[in-house]
Amino acid sequence: METFFRLIKLVIPKPVLGIIQPPYHFLLAVMGVVLYKFPSRKIYIVGVTGTKGKTSTVELINAMLEEAGLNTALANTIRFKIGDKEERNLFKMTMPGRFFMQKFLRDAVDACCSHAVIEMTSEGVKQFRHKFIELDALVFTNISPEHIESHGTFQNYVQAKLKLKILLEKSSKNKKTIVANMDDKFGKSFLNAHVERKVPYSLLTAEPYNIRIDGVALTFHDVYISSPLKGLFSVYNIIAAASFAWTRGVKIEQIKRAVESLVTIPGRVELIYEGQDFTAVVDYAHTPDSLEKVYKAFPGRRLVCVLGNTGGGRDVRKRPLMGKLAEEYCAETILTDEDPYDEDPVKIINDMKKGFKHYKPIVIMDRRLAIRAALEKAKKNDVVLITGKGTDPYIMRARGKKEVWSDANVVREELNRISPKKY
Repeated sequence: METFFRLIKLVIPKPVLGIIQPPYHFLLAVMGVVLYKFPSRKIYIVGVTGTKGKTSTVELINAMLEEAGLNTALANTIRFKIGDKEERNLFKMTMPGRFFMQKFLRDAVDACCSHAVIEMTSEGVKQFRHKFIELDALVFTNISPEHIESHGTFQNYVQAKLKLKILLEKSSKNKKTIVANMDDKFGKSFLNAHVERKVPYSLLTAEPYNIRIDGVALTFHDVYISSPLKGLFSVYNIIAAASFAWTRGVKIEQIKRAVESLVTIPGRVELIYEGQDFTAVVDYAHTPDSLEKVYKAFPGRRLVCVLGNTGGGRDVRKRPLMGKLAEEYCAETILTDEDPYDEDPVKIINDMKKGFKHYKPIVIMDRRLAIRAALEKAKKNDVVLITGKGTDPYIMRARGKKEVWSDANVVREELNRISPKKY
């Protein structure tokens, strides 16, 4: 069926294809849940949704549940984990289709996992990959503009997210829980879900909190928690995860140990050290809002930035704004190739260049060479920020071709090429 659908995509006009796709994806969802015998009915499922912070919040929730001695499964942009076995997410999508999510949950049930923590996306909703997942809880982080080309409008994007609230409401599970960020203007829309337990959170939940050079500190239920994770967004992610874990009976001491022992989350403000006297960071930031938050996570530091633009053919409007932000926060900026797909990568770069008014960015199309140049430009105590891909396993090129890739590995390799005299 999949091969057949790929073939007809080549010959059927897009308007007709738009009519065919929804029932096709729904049919796959039905077939998957029947084939794997409705696995989500037999395990506690917590979904995490929002524009930013989903992956980190999933990792934090999982760490807290594991610290409490629970056997967990996890599915997010970075990895898939069932019990003590895990594998890297190589799909370049958070919620893979073609029965994947149902099989993942069936395997988790068979491995006697008590909880499955799942990152849930608007793209997954659009293709019915959320269907027939019986949620016990949903954690909402935030909403900002993203995937506008895919959804048509920002309102459509928000509605796709809200369908996950409806999924929770319609779930057959008992004692369902919604956890929502009330500092976000859409938080109230999620918190008003018709479920038994409603848990709001905000920065007030974390007070007193502190953003430090070496991480963050916050307070949860009168207990001081220190974390090496950086930026104000990390405070939000920790509080979101802790608020949920608390509903599951995880003790404050266990929450504290889990947070303080989670040193890094791959591709999320991931610090890479090979003996250099400056800081090298890889981060997934690919929207203007998330990019600015990462830049702000290093106040008072000189930034050397490597900037691409995620996804040729999508979110075109954000390109000049991302360039503008780089000019505002970065002492030097190198624009480079990222995931052009079928769009001309030079055009993508030129769109970003429009955001620069006061200095000219350097353009190096080869991403490895761009990273190398940034590392060579870094001075003592500088921060080299490589954004956009995080843990993405490929650079996506025209006609479906893809290049195996890892920003983190490339940074390590290039750091080790630099003369020791630099350090």
